[in-house]
Amino acid sequence: METFLQLLIYGLQLGSIYALIALGYTMVYGIIGLINFAHGDFLMVGAFVALFAVTLFGLGFVPALLISMIITGLLGVSIERIAYKPLRKRPRLSALITAIGVSIVLENFPRALPFIGPAPRPFPQMIPMVKFNVLGVSTNSVQLIMIALSVLLMVMLQIIVTKTQIGRKMRAVSLDKDAASLMGINVNSVISVTFFIGASLAAAGGIFYASTYPMIDVYMGIVLGLKAFIAAVLGGIGNIPGAMVGGIIMGIAEIFATSINSDLGYGIGFVILIFILLVRPAGIMGKFTIEKV
Repeated sequence: METFLQLLIYGLQLGSIYALIALGYTMVYGIIGLINFAHGDFLMVGAFVALFAVTLFGLGFVPALLISMIITGLLGVSIERIAYKPLRKRPRLSALITAIGVSIVLENFPRALPFIGPAPRPFPQMIPMVKFNVLGVSTNSVQLIMIALSVLLMVMLQIIVTKTQIGRKMRAVSLDKDAASLMGINVNSVISVTFFIGASLAAAGGIFYASTYPMIDVYMGIVLGLKAFIAAVLGGIGNIPGAMVGGIIMGIAEIFATSINSDLGYGIGFVILIFILLVRPAGIMGKFTIEKV
């Protein structure tokens, strides 16, 4: 039982990070129907912004987190305006290929910068490490704070989407962009807000991951982004609560599988993806939709 609880804590911590990143995938897809494969690289950008905020300016955890989320969110908005907006009325394949191209740029451009480069960098410990042992289960302050902040951010997002005016606009645009526009909703602004929130949450996920596994590099977003995408598909792409549930399931499954075999832990996400596509392609909380032609 102690081992089970110990692995469960690790799984919840990792799953909450996957859930934060998966939310960006599912929000963007829900609004404009785009699988933004550059989304995983936002977490890398967020981690590096936090790194420089701490090492160059001596900021603490909370200021570094907020600055990183804002800068990465603005980057997400800029990329949407420059790369994706001109392709909204084009075939989806064009936008998908563009997203892959943006991802390649975000991964390789920082390598040419002398203050980043291709080599991995250690991530500073921004939260004091305090260890706890309850009923034979060990945990620490970093794990507890990461889980608590992840849950807080997810709850705040759910409140924004369900209780605020911008949330109602996002849901309206998700249902029908043309009808929402006729009702006076600025669709471009809603899409920009969606990209800002999604990129910001990815940045937070990147910082939480780097705080747990303190080594970052320009390619860290590839695998993490892919696993978060699997979590979004698992929960139901386009469904915000589904992304949260999918992320938690992914994290717990990966940790328990890793305890058996490290290779199994690495591949369990892809096994889950194949299984869910065969059994329930719409995901756990997703709904089947009829596409008009």
